[in-house]
Amino acid sequence: MATYDALGTTYARTRQPDPRIAAQIHAALGNVTDVINVGAGTGSYEPPQTVLAIEPSQVMIAQRPQRSAPAVQGVAEDLPLRDNAADAVMALLTVHHWTDLTAGISELRRVARSRIVILTWDQHIFRERFWLVRDYLPEAAAFDDARAIPTDQLVDLLGGGRQEPVWVPHDCTDGFGAAFWRRPHAYLDPQVRAGISMLAQTSEDAMTAGLTQLADDLRTNRWHTRHAELLALETIDVGYRLLVIDH
Repeated sequence: MATYDALGTTYARTRQPDPRIAAQIHAALGNVTDVINVGAGTGSYEPPQTVLAIEPSQVMIAQRPQRSAPAVQGVAEDLPLRDNAADAVMALLTVHHWTDLTAGISELRRVARSRIVILTWDQHIFRERFWLVRDYLPEAAAFDDARAIPTDQLVDLLGGGRQEPVWVPHDCTDGFGAAFWRRPHAYLDPQVRAGISMLAQTSEDAMTAGLTQLADDLRTNRWHTRHAELLALETIDVGYRLLVIDH
């Protein structure tokens, strides 16, 4: 995947798995004997039962910890696996990158014997609740409008299932899009933005005005006044969703 061959070079520095989100993902996987991680990246959130990771970018594979599950280069749309290869398949913050969603979902269903777990987000909720894209970087929101998959569409393709909200802690250690919702200065850091695909793939020119306004609002404390209610919160729901499907 050319996208993460370019974006993934510093990924492991800012995208460390958060233990609270890990606990929710592992609980959703349940008491399974083996797990395959599709679109695995650097291996975040893989449970001990993980037997194989599938990842299109060699740059990402190279950043996996030494003791992580074996990884092979491949894509979700054509998994190099037999039918019913594992009890469970997980795909975390990856479906929006696939070139053929229907084919990828079909492959997950083919490979999983009993359970599929997908981490994604509801773009409508994200746009409405997350101050960064709503107030400062609408260009980044527009980029995600074109690639975000409605959660109801995913559940339909998967043949039904449940959705769980994934609340983001204020000190989240995994630097995905809204991880720094209570640490706004982080979004001014180019290295942080490099680990967030919606920002890394939006041109710097398009974001200059918004980032300049954010810096000014932080300097003058306007941001803190405007978002005082956020500073009292420990977690927030900005639309991240865990889809859990038994089949």
